[in-house]
Amino acid sequence: MERGEEIDLESAKEWNEVQAVIFDWAGTTVDYGCFAPVQAFVEIFRIRGIDISIKEAREPMGLLKLDHIRELLKMTRIRNLWIAKFGKEPDERDLESLYKDFEALLFKLLKENAKPIPGVIELVRRLRQQGIKIGSTTGYTREMINIVKDEAEIWGYQPDTIVASTEVPTGRPAPWMCFKTAMNLQVYPLSKIVKVGDTISDIKEGISAGMWTVAVLKGGSEIGLSEAEINEMDPFELQCRMKTAENRFLNAGADFVIDEIGDLLEIIDRINYRLTEKKDTFIS
Repeated sequence: MERGEEIDLESAKEWNEVQAVIFDWAGTTVDYGCFAPVQAFVEIFRIRGIDISIKEAREPMGLLKLDHIRELLKMTRIRNLWIAKFGKEPDERDLESLYKDFEALLFKLLKENAKPIPGVIELVRRLRQQGIKIGSTTGYTREMINIVKDEAEIWGYQPDTIVASTEVPTGRPAPWMCFKTAMNLQVYPLSKIVKVGDTISDIKEGISAGMWTVAVLKGGSEIGLSEAEINEMDPFELQCRMKTAENRFLNAGADFVIDEIGDLLEIIDRINYRLTEKKDTFIS
């Protein structure tokens, strides 16, 4: 018997197909529009007499939250406002003070912003029907994500594993959370895993890990709108906004960009087709 004949049909099927999906949390699977952290970022600067815009607050989204604040302080406009207000450059003590206030505010907001985004529960159910494992990574600390996790479970969303930024050497865009998730799920090669997120750092994380990357628009931080705002917005204006976000994701290297989370099933089919093509090419 030749080696190929020893592989059963199920093994052959697994060779070709996506085995796991790794989702981000806020803005991807919960917290439509990713508002909990944004509110906290804006507020910690406001109470110090510095007004940052929501757009600025969202720019480093997806990073470990301490790193997120560090990146905000590096922004020219915000740094100049800080110097004008306090007469000096922001330093590590300022960063620590901001982060302490951020944590206190965010812990108050997390529970009320943990509802799964429409389509997530059904998507996960159908992925599991296909034998696909569900992983997740987050810019939240373990203490933060535990609050979100417990609330999301009440609504019916429960991934197979969660890895927080504080549980690896460095957070996004480094690949360590994805690597740890793959180990937890016992899935390899990494080309059989799809990373899904709503921020540029999500995409860079997946690319760094050698995974397929999918960016989601509606519900995410790049669009930055609530479900009601999206439904009420002029269709042409919404399409322009989505196109701008799509281009940002594609320029960052995303393999695919989807309008909403439920569209992932079609993308999985397309990836499976490409994986099959590669195997057929290899064999021939």
